[in-house]
Amino acid sequence: MGHSLQCVLGSRKRSAGLAWSGKLTRWSAHGDELVQLGWFLVCQCSLFSILTDSQRLSFQSMSQLHLFLLELSSQLGTRFLLVVCLGFLTGLEFREYLLTRHLEHPLAIGSSRTYAFISALGFILYNLNPVGLLYLGGMLFLITLFVQFYHHKLQVGQKGIHQFLIGMLVYTYGPSAQLFPLWFLILLFVTVVLVLGARPLTHHLIATMDRLELLTLSKFLLLSAVILPLLPKEYPFKNLPLTPFSVWMAVVVISAISYAGYLLRRYVFKGSGYLVTGLLGGIYSSTATIVVLARSSAPPSAPLAQIHGGILGAVGMMYVRLLLLVIVMAPMLLRYCALPLLGGGMIALGLAWLSQHKTDKKIPDTLDNISNSNPLALRTALLFALLFVLMTALTHFILQDFGSGGIEILALVIGFTDINPFIMSLLNDSRHDLSLAQSAGALIMAAGSNIVLESGYTLILGNHARNRGIFLKLLGLGSATLLFGLGMF
Repeated sequence: MGHSLQCVLGSRKRSAGLAWSGKLTRWSAHGDELVQLGWFLVCQCSLFSILTDSQRLSFQSMSQLHLFLLELSSQLGTRFLLVVCLGFLTGLEFREYLLTRHLEHPLAIGSSRTYAFISALGFILYNLNPVGLLYLGGMLFLITLFVQFYHHKLQVGQKGIHQFLIGMLVYTYGPSAQLFPLWFLILLFVTVVLVLGARPLTHHLIATMDRLELLTLSKFLLLSAVILPLLPKEYPFKNLPLTPFSVWMAVVVISAISYAGYLLRRYVFKGSGYLVTGLLGGIYSSTATIVVLARSSAPPSAPLAQIHGGILGAVGMMYVRLLLLVIVMAPMLLRYCALPLLGGGMIALGLAWLSQHKTDKKIPDTLDNISNSNPLALRTALLFALLFVLMTALTHFILQDFGSGGIEILALVIGFTDINPFIMSLLNDSRHDLSLAQSAGALIMAAGSNIVLESGYTLILGNHARNRGIFLKLLGLGSATLLFGLGMF
């Protein structure tokens, strides 16, 4: 009788445990909750870890909760419970990952609780012997189990090693909680959850990404993150206000901004309408975007209001891009450039919004013929570096021979070409004799001259009669910008 009662109670406990595990597994199917929880814990733990003693004391007058949590997080029991909880949550997320692959019938070693036990084992073995012998012994034990399990998987035609990798990562939760701040442990957990849930994203990227995209990005990272810090900052030529570091820094900054617009337009907002195309194209290249939009306005059936909104959006983002370059490269010019760039950008974007909402007609997604060339291509970067050096030398010698008047003419003329090398030469921390106001004025003049050129494109490449309105708007905005910059000399 007693034995039967124990069997019944044990069976009910196992059933209850499996029921709760099933509920939590279904809850973990909403992976965003786990990610949000992890990021919240990362922020909290990192806040506590970076506070100095004086800052912690100043928080005491505001709230005792922070000090309590800080003290609590340093306790051994708290770290153990956190490690076990994160191991269990990782197991839940991995079970959800296996459920999404139910058509493949993947084999599983253990359940969600198995990963909680693995994390607890790693924590206890590391603390029993900080030298690491017991911990390494436990690792060899797990490796032996996983090798046998993987051998069985191979016999049934399955080759995935995710369970082994996840198990070993969970096993490192214990030492990570002892050796690193808690925010790093939680960041490790968040990374595991994000990577597990990234399977659809990876398939989408494989299907849509250019095969040379990552190769180009890796080359640029090599040149920017590895070679750039090694370049000398001394002036190699006495008469040329340039250093190898400043030249390549200009290339890195302008290419990074263009690359952000390129990625957004090609992969995030691909196939969007005219306004979004204009906004993103303005980050990448406002002139190239306006050329395409102006050509698309030529057919009689073209939706002019939306196309004009895209053109104005591209011009508005050109102002924003220039303002960002000033902030990054020459913040001392911000007091002179902020008003005209912010004002011009707000006017252009406001007109774009008004033009876009003139009609409720649904516009089909189009404009896939804008150039998809990667701005990080080495040929593009090296060409910009050459133009930057030539433009800096030209600016320097014109200033020496003709003074500020020559710079005014150069800024006016350069607007009818690519203004980026000239803009970067002005923002470069060089030894030219222009005042801050004159440098800002030349920048504003070049921007205004470029907008005047773009206004001409709307007439030359589009419908003359129907584009007269957008031509006058761009001409007025460009002329006002040009005069504002001229007044700063």
